[in-house]
Amino acid sequence: MKIAFFLIFISIVLFIYGTVNYYLFRRGLQTIPQDSVLRTYYTALFIFLASSFWIGRISENFIDSVIIEALIWIGSFWLAFMLYFTLFALLFDLLRFIDLLTGFIPNFITGNYNRVKFYFLIGTLIISSMTVAYGHFNSKNIKVTELELVIPKRMGEIDSLNVVAVSDIHLGTIIGKSRIENVVSKINSLNPDIVLLPGDIIDEDLKPVLKYNIGGCLLNIRSKFGVYAVTGNHEYIGGVQPAVKYLEEHGVTLLRDEYKLINNSFYLIGREDKSITQFSGSKRKELNEIVLGMSKNYPSILLDHQPYDLHLAAENGIDLQLSGHTHHGQLWPLNYITGMIYELSWGYLKKDNTHYYVSSGVGGWGPPVRTGSYSEIVNIKIKFE
Repeated sequence: MKIAFFLIFISIVLFIYGTVNYYLFRRGLQTIPQDSVLRTYYTALFIFLASSFWIGRISENFIDSVIIEALIWIGSFWLAFMLYFTLFALLFDLLRFIDLLTGFIPNFITGNYNRVKFYFLIGTLIISSMTVAYGHFNSKNIKVTELELVIPKRMGEIDSLNVVAVSDIHLGTIIGKSRIENVVSKINSLNPDIVLLPGDIIDEDLKPVLKYNIGGCLLNIRSKFGVYAVTGNHEYIGGVQPAVKYLEEHGVTLLRDEYKLINNSFYLIGREDKSITQFSGSKRKELNEIVLGMSKNYPSILLDHQPYDLHLAAENGIDLQLSGHTHHGQLWPLNYITGMIYELSWGYLKKDNTHYYVSSGVGGWGPPVRTGSYSEIVNIKIKFE
């Protein structure tokens, strides 16, 4: 990892995080009367909630403790609350600004401003809590997305392929053993011919995965042709070589800027994650370099974690590209932002003769909450003709 890049990245993240939390703290404090003892309790609670995620994430590298795990859980939920508190605070400030220009707010509200602020705070707490609770339930409710495709190529003996794709598992403290056991059970229930994991299998830190042997569950995946994966940005954030070694020891074959002919019937191509440059200083191969030597007569499936430059797959004769990474924003309304950043933020697309599917992922980063998408396993049934 480039130290300079990491320091710049973490400095920007902490600055934004600190600025947003200070804004929320000040807005919340303004709703409490000056002479109230609640201001002291509020301040202490806010500092605890706002710092718990970072204390937990940093400490888990050095301390093995239930308390540290609890801090990570609390801090992760705080990230979701932070988003919705910010939206409500901005809404309140916007209404105040418009009122300054137009005076549209009735006198019975402006005349009881302190009471209105307190009611607005209570309403914000209730609505945000209901939203996060729904999002947590939604994140645990894994859906199977089914897709049927026809690829007009056939080599070897097979005329169909049952693919199960599971992106963005994020194994770690939040996505633990019970969650991955459920995922593996759902995978096996689909009787896959091949299982594909398009990146971010491991969350940032490998330590909780090792502690509870979470990856041991991956050995229980049943598949005719095996389990294949590519690196994601989170493998690089946490240390790519230990992550790759661990996954390969647990039945997952990593394709790193290379291709493999499966059952003499189709090619499977795997690209290194786009973040390799920022975290290692290396450069991944261009797609046209990787596919040199491949016969265009065979069907081909590409795994590329981040769905940038989709046109490259079509230009290189790839039949199907599978990606993840976006989570489709994970939390509403962030899905609108990912929709603007990526040509395909979630779902299916066809360009020329190439099929694309970008999954919202089965896990998530940060809060175990989904309000802008749902957790999914993708079951693609391909017919070769």
